[in-house]
Amino acid sequence: MHSCKKAILLFTSISWLPVSKHMTSSPPAKKACIEMKIGTHNGSFHCDEVLACFLLKQLPTYKDAEIIRTRDQKVLDTCDIVVDVGGIFDPSKNRYDHHQKTFTETMKSLLPTKKWTTKLSSAGLVYCHFGKDIVASILEKLLTDPITETIFDKVYEHFVEEIDAIDNGVNQFDGEPRYQITTTLSNRVRNLNPNWNEENADEMVCFLKAMRVVGEEFMDRVLYYKKAWLPARQLVVDAIEKRKETDPSGEIMVLSSGGCPWRDHLFDIEQEQNISPPIKFVIYADSNGNWRVQCVPVRIGSFENRLSLLSEWQGVRDDALSKLSGIPGCIFVHASGFIGGNKTFEGAMEMARKTMKDRDSKAS
Repeated sequence: MHSCKKAILLFTSISWLPVSKHMTSSPPAKKACIEMKIGTHNGSFHCDEVLACFLLKQLPTYKDAEIIRTRDQKVLDTCDIVVDVGGIFDPSKNRYDHHQKTFTETMKSLLPTKKWTTKLSSAGLVYCHFGKDIVASILEKLLTDPITETIFDKVYEHFVEEIDAIDNGVNQFDGEPRYQITTTLSNRVRNLNPNWNEENADEMVCFLKAMRVVGEEFMDRVLYYKKAWLPARQLVVDAIEKRKETDPSGEIMVLSSGGCPWRDHLFDIEQEQNISPPIKFVIYADSNGNWRVQCVPVRIGSFENRLSLLSEWQGVRDDALSKLSGIPGCIFVHASGFIGGNKTFEGAMEMARKTMKDRDSKAS
């Protein structure tokens, strides 16, 4: 595996973000920044305190802080802020542990306007209290800007909550899983710990390497929502508004840019506008100038579709598919029925329409 002892890291602290004029709620500095200390536990590290430390070092107060890894309470008492150790959650004292039996906090309990009820880890605690400042700085937006609020929520739901749940042992679903997922960020951080039989490994070097990995993913996620996800919303709004021009059923929408992230926006807008019937198919041009017809899933992350392309088409290609379907220009239908292709827009539309017609005939 890795050898942290031999790892060469060309940094001594992670402080990538500029101080933002928009930051208003960072904890007050007690000393000069260079003397600040962030305390966390030593021994095996986990994704939650690694992310918590990274986030703190994006704040002006802790930008140049030293990270102290120890379980010695006397040493922790000298730290300006402590995460994931110490048995205390008290924001007024800058103590953010979640391991004590009395701890039950969630995003919803601390921020009542939020919906998430997953028990917080040290990552979630730090994000809950300081994350909006950090997001505003990255976005170069005011704390009160609706975009800051939107992306703060999305980053929690699609990044931080997973880390909270894994660290607290919250199952993603009931029952036995069909397969194991071992490539999550939490697992990758765990694998950066020194091996059990690796002598004289430098734990701090490993911890800083983990901070680099976690920090890069956090930054990438926030910037993705800023640069790619948010601009896609208007494309989805336009497509939904024109859906009945596309097809009288209102169940097919055509995207002007097929590569845009449409799922989150589609579900949000359908709920906001109380759209009925829900949209079943999204049509868009692919990078080769052909057309795709993609099924809308029943929920984000699900492999089940609201309406799959016809089962007899699934796994069939090219001329065989065109002959079977009676639609010229067919290219493929995926074996699971969630997506298909045609050489023309009209052909892709007909694939969606025939699927809906088959559904309607079976329902009548």
